[in-house]
Amino acid sequence: MADNIARVFADAIATDPTRPLLTWYDDATGERTELSGATLANWVAKTANLLVDDLALGPGDTAAVLLPPHWQTAAVLLGCWSAGLTVPGGPGDVGVLFAAADRAAEADAWSTADRYALALHPFALPLREAPAGFADYVTEVRVHGDHFGAYPDGGPAHAALRARAVGRAAELNIVPGDRVLVDVDRHPDPLDWLLAPLSAGASLVLCAHPDPARLTDRRSTEKVTRALS
Repeated sequence: MADNIARVFADAIATDPTRPLLTWYDDATGERTELSGATLANWVAKTANLLVDDLALGPGDTAAVLLPPHWQTAAVLLGCWSAGLTVPGGPGDVGVLFAAADRAAEADAWSTADRYALALHPFALPLREAPAGFADYVTEVRVHGDHFGAYPDGGPAHAALRARAVGRAAELNIVPGDRVLVDVDRHPDPLDWLLAPLSAGASLVLCAHPDPARLTDRRSTEKVTRALS
């Protein structure tokens, strides 16, 4: 089996792709978006197909992801990993860049010809106007297929990240079947809010700007079994 970090996601949804896998809350805006494993998999596949078919990217290439924790960020990251790309932590030359529209100026620290901006709209609507030099991610990704072929070997970087995710899940005491509530303001690293839970076979309830007055009811409503706050 090829070393590809996106297999963590594939394994997480294999048993029941229809169950809620990722639920996103932003208490500052009142947003709630729930995605089944199958729905998120469609977004992941579209992203991977965009990278491979439109940009001819694959193993050995890199992607810059200037996005906050969000369900669309999960789709972008998992799509990049599915295609065999790595996601470096610092500025430099990359094959593609994804940025929140309000962080477009930060892209100047990275060198790439292909840039995509995201509105991070709760209903995945496109931007009214993409920043100069950027294509709109939602508009571009929707035309691609809902299925992606065999995962290419991501190499040592993917194997190392997968091992870190498994180790982090153990540190956080996340076990298979857990429903994990994550305060993403306190845990902005994708290793915590995305990969560690998925590697353990858990599902996610991600909360931005969490309102303490709502958390007790949310834990009950979402059947939370583990909280990272």
